[in-house]
Amino acid sequence: MATSKSDPSAARAAFIAAMRSVAASVCVVTTNGTEGRRGATVSAFCSVSADPPTILVCLNAASQIAKVVAAHGVFNVNILRTDQTDVANRFAGVDDAVVVDRFEGIACSAAVQPEITGAMVLCCHTANVVAAGSHQIFIAEVTDIKGEFAPPLAYLDGTFHALVPTPLKNR
Repeated sequence: MATSKSDPSAARAAFIAAMRSVAASVCVVTTNGTEGRRGATVSAFCSVSADPPTILVCLNAASQIAKVVAAHGVFNVNILRTDQTDVANRFAGVDDAVVVDRFEGIACSAAVQPEITGAMVLCCHTANVVAAGSHQIFIAEVTDIKGEFAPPLAYLDGTFHALVPTPLKNR
């Protein structure tokens, strides 16, 4: 679908529709500092480099989590399993009207930075922050990896999905 710069709202709508067709792993970014514990569900997360191990995560610049991560400089990326949709919804704010603390009732380790039980956790230290539109891109070195691989929860077209393996054909 072609869009025109002369109609920004149509271009935005087309972009959102296109991005809804891209599957992404569901993660919860967590941090804890003088501002308290914060967590948010994200799907804008990917690897950057293996040397050194580096990831990036995008957070809305106006959000509390972005402000706390920027101030604190360390955070965890909790890669959720397929059975953790309740955790994804909680940290996406679905329960904010009835729960003051998003961590309430969510199993976490007692580590300095909250680690969601059952998730594979990437412990990160911010290396760089880049402003991009409404978001900040946090580029971070991975200092530790905790937990075991489990099939990840995926997000596609506004809903959660479990991935189904498809054998690769030999070339």
